[in-house]
Amino acid sequence: MTKDRVLIFDTTLRDGEQSPGATMTHAEKLEIAELLDEMGVDIIEAGFPIASEGDFKAVSEIARLAKTSTICGLARANYKDIDRCWEAVKHAKSPRIHTFIGTSPLHRAIPNLNMDEMAERIHDTVTHARNLCDNVQWSPMDATRTEWDYLCRVVEIAIKAGATTINIPDTVGYTAPVESAELIRNLIATVPGADEVIFATHCHNDLGMATANSLAAVEGGARQIECTINGLGERAGNTALEEVVMALKVRGDIMPYETGIDTTKIMNISRRVAAVSGFAVQFNKAIVGKNAFAHESGIHQDGMLKNAETFEIMRPADVGLSGTSLPLGKHSGRAALRAKLNELGFDDLADNQLKDVFVRFKDLADRKKEVFDDDLLALMHQNSGDEDRLKLKSLRVVCGTEGPQTADMVMEIDGTDVKTSATGDGPVDATFNAVKALFPHGARLQLYQVQAVTEGTDAQATVSVRMEEEGRIATGQSADTDTVVASAKAYINALNRLLVRREQSEPGYDVKGVSYKDR
Repeated sequence: MTKDRVLIFDTTLRDGEQSPGATMTHAEKLEIAELLDEMGVDIIEAGFPIASEGDFKAVSEIARLAKTSTICGLARANYKDIDRCWEAVKHAKSPRIHTFIGTSPLHRAIPNLNMDEMAERIHDTVTHARNLCDNVQWSPMDATRTEWDYLCRVVEIAIKAGATTINIPDTVGYTAPVESAELIRNLIATVPGADEVIFATHCHNDLGMATANSLAAVEGGARQIECTINGLGERAGNTALEEVVMALKVRGDIMPYETGIDTTKIMNISRRVAAVSGFAVQFNKAIVGKNAFAHESGIHQDGMLKNAETFEIMRPADVGLSGTSLPLGKHSGRAALRAKLNELGFDDLADNQLKDVFVRFKDLADRKKEVFDDDLLALMHQNSGDEDRLKLKSLRVVCGTEGPQTADMVMEIDGTDVKTSATGDGPVDATFNAVKALFPHGARLQLYQVQAVTEGTDAQATVSVRMEEEGRIATGQSADTDTVVASAKAYINALNRLLVRREQSEPGYDVKGVSYKDR
């Protein structure tokens, strides 16, 4: 049986980053883009160039650095957005402009356009985009709630204007699999010129059906799936790349389609996206969750020992998961560390990088009896902090059953060491109060979450902190064997991200201008 090729369009850096608090730094965006390129993603939607100068720079640099992936930018249906998008992607070996407009009755009301006025705008803007770039994607936002006759009309207009890919978004996760398949199938059968373009599907997960809807759309004739790593995205998220790719791989008997994804790289990029976004992967998440290949039931364990296929439909190695988790210790050398890191997917470390990691590994091994795979992953994903404006230098906490608890802290702010002592209702509260005393700010704590990396009383704790300031949201994350230290680092990490966001939206803003005093 010949297998059709399904293109994988990853929008982690655009739609995924729109999740409240999931904002990534410039360096992190470049890193994720490189990982996507290496794993065989066909199209990377690198960002929304008109949104900010930071977004434009990230898309532009990703376009220059990409080796094999098509690099795409998003643009609303106006000339200014499209021109800015083209400026950002034009240096890519394979550039694409993705322009969109909301076509459902609810979305048409936003720009206050009637059907004819919107149809004219679609024609003009797609034509403009095609005059700039040979590869143009067009999306009728909220397509699944758009009147059928009008959807056919605007899709035909976009095709005639030069769109090479027609994406049909289920913007609010409203549709169901049978509808998803029928919608694509009927568009291809009804719209003149539909056989000359690629149809794509973009599904949100509001009703938990994003993956099913995407696969159904492929059955209906779509040959591009838009998705994100870990299903990251607004509200309940987008279709998860790892789910559709592995579904096509495992069930090729009933879905004769293939992708160009190197599935052995899935776990590494999943962990990295979780780390930089601050959105932890739930334990029971399909494919990449911590428990996805765990078996605790006696019947399951007995079956697994006799034949792994009894309860596993895919091998852990298929998604890049090590089959063993033998720990290292303080007596382990660099060769053992390098071998383990290679096994975990970090096979391109330079000697100076390994030297830095080895120092941090030894420090961790001195505090932990055994260093497991998850400990090393947490270590590798720690922010070096070299470019951070705020840094934790030292922390001493006094706590117990009798309060108040006290935190003595030294921070470095723009190269200057400042110190204070603060109290609070518990050690974490005292620590956060110390940070705020040294660096006054108006950010509000939205989320504080602690998760053990491994088992045992000496386990590292991964702390996630989400903060909001004047509509800007940032997430910080850190891991340490001391939960309070991890909390302090995560809190400071979130503040550093807020500063980056403020600098992007308020050029010239300088942290040095914020008043603080030695205490």
